[in-house]
Amino acid sequence: MIDWLDEDSLDFPPSVRALGPETDAPGLLAAGGTLTPERLAAAYRRGIFPWYGPGQPPLWWAPDPRMVLQTADFKLSRSLRKTVQRFATTPGCEIRVDFDRATVLRACASAPREGQAGTWIVPELQAAYLAWPAMHSVETWMHGELVGGLYGVNLGRMFYGESMFMRRTDASKIALCALICLCRTFDIPWIDCQQNTRHLASLGAAEVPRSVFEAHLAAHVEAATPGPWTYHPDHWHRLLTPT
Repeated sequence: MIDWLDEDSLDFPPSVRALGPETDAPGLLAAGGTLTPERLAAAYRRGIFPWYGPGQPPLWWAPDPRMVLQTADFKLSRSLRKTVQRFATTPGCEIRVDFDRATVLRACASAPREGQAGTWIVPELQAAYLAWPAMHSVETWMHGELVGGLYGVNLGRMFYGESMFMRRTDASKIALCALICLCRTFDIPWIDCQQNTRHLASLGAAEVPRSVFEAHLAAHVEAATPGPWTYHPDHWHRLLTPT
């Protein structure tokens, strides 16, 4: 059994009470609760995130293990390096941060996912994220057109990646490369990726035990939040400078 959240409280049960790997929903911790920026902040500070579909109540997750991309370990392939270098030097191509968060959210919600019908980025979740200043979008623009991007959450020296989309080849990967540059600039060592996928592993992400993830949060989420979240072309040197 999982806990049903009290509407008047921002408390969550301990993560050790999340359903285990032998169940149909490993990592599921709790259900219910009104979606607000305050509840999202309380959840993310403890490594808990919402994930549910249309017609379901809010479902809250704390999986074990946790997929994490350490920004120092990001794997930049030769082909992706060439793509980013070309993008960075082409007039009319730019990275924007928080320029059009609402469109990024809608685009991520409508992006097709392998083996998944519908979306978990339901309208009420979009509204809660848009009302939360901690949510940021990193956007790939080409000649005035939004062609890809991602969004996530920054608390202290921690970034939680949520979803990506692309309308042109590699546009979401370019946005991720820009996020890596921002995180390195802001001294953010980990990006939470939540779940293990082959694509994330190919970029350098790896699983860590939930206890290790929560210990990292405790040491980083209360640090001063960096800012401002803006992107300058000079940031590319954090990724493209030869080592």
